[in-house]
Amino acid sequence: MDDPLAWLDDTAQARQAAGLRRVLAPRDVVEPLVDLASNDYLGLARDARVIEGAVVATRTWGAGSTGSRLVTGTTRLHAELEEALAAFVGTAGALVFSSGYTANLGAVTALSGRGAVVVSDVAAHASLVDAARLSRARVVVARCSAPDEVDRHLAAAPETRRLVVTDGVDSVDGGLAPLAALHAVCRARGAVLLVDDAHGLGVRGPGGAGLVAEAGLAGEPDVVTTATLSKSLGSQGGVVLGSAAVIAHLVDAARAFIFDTGLAPGSVGAALTALGVLRDEPERVAALHRAAAAVAASARSAAPELGVADPTAAMVPVVLGEPDLAVAARDACAAAGLRAGCFRPPSVPEGTSRLRLTARADLSADDLALVDRVLGEVLPAVLGRTGVSAG
Repeated sequence: MDDPLAWLDDTAQARQAAGLRRVLAPRDVVEPLVDLASNDYLGLARDARVIEGAVVATRTWGAGSTGSRLVTGTTRLHAELEEALAAFVGTAGALVFSSGYTANLGAVTALSGRGAVVVSDVAAHASLVDAARLSRARVVVARCSAPDEVDRHLAAAPETRRLVVTDGVDSVDGGLAPLAALHAVCRARGAVLLVDDAHGLGVRGPGGAGLVAEAGLAGEPDVVTTATLSKSLGSQGGVVLGSAAVIAHLVDAARAFIFDTGLAPGSVGAALTALGVLRDEPERVAALHRAAAAVAASARSAAPELGVADPTAAMVPVVLGEPDLAVAARDACAAAGLRAGCFRPPSVPEGTSRLRLTARADLSADDLALVDRVLGEVLPAVLGRTGVSAG
């Protein structure tokens, strides 16, 4: 009998030939590399206070939440975190999910469905794309960076239930969505605006309250925000923030909430503690932006022809073109003591493979000096192999 999975070998070989094969690379407890690849923007994942918050919560409530949120999976600690998150970003309510992916899945599907239209940004995160596909709504892909384009699609839509979804801060290049203009279009056309602020929470806005708050839209009844607890807050999980009516509806209708085990108490305790640190130490946000500016300056100095822009968030994209160049640059950085993110299709469009360097608030002067040295060595060498001379 023929092997029904024989096609997997052919697919793997094709990926290998295209430079798109991925492998898991377990980290050691102690690493000699300066990390510019993680999403630990504020340096809180290893903060002693955040770790202790996780330990105390685990000892108090147990290793797991023991069930779905509607059965036994909601502790008083979950409720405390939701109250604190809503107060911090300025919304009436919040609902914690087991991940940012499930938060987007739950929010998009519950707020759309058959008979609705979802206008999804062309560069939306995969979780938003998947949620739109699973919603059974009609999906229109548009450039949310161009609110007029969104307006045209909404004006032509026969559906009365309308949802516009976009990332606030782009996860790859750090670009900022024009949220105020998008919201004006949505309000005029009777649409709800859903913003994934995963890369904005702790990075943008007053005290790190996020891009939605920065745009003056926190608390608006027709705006829904999603975010992760695994980036600036150094923990795990996701959250949907919005009006009391939206939160109540998600509790009733979001399948990714109803049928999923609640977030583990340790992650809840860590996120709650990290939120307190962010609230008490807003200078971490400014430190993050200084570090990102320094990383971008080093990349520009090493390879000015790449046109590395001033960062607006934590990430500094260094676009190299083909996957093999990005992989070579990543590996050379690692050999020299620097861990760099490597983004290739389908994470980015063809021809735009890149290093994604993510700054952290806790990078030291010595760390940034190493970044400058390594990029100064690696980028010219990698570009030289393409026949393009740095400088």
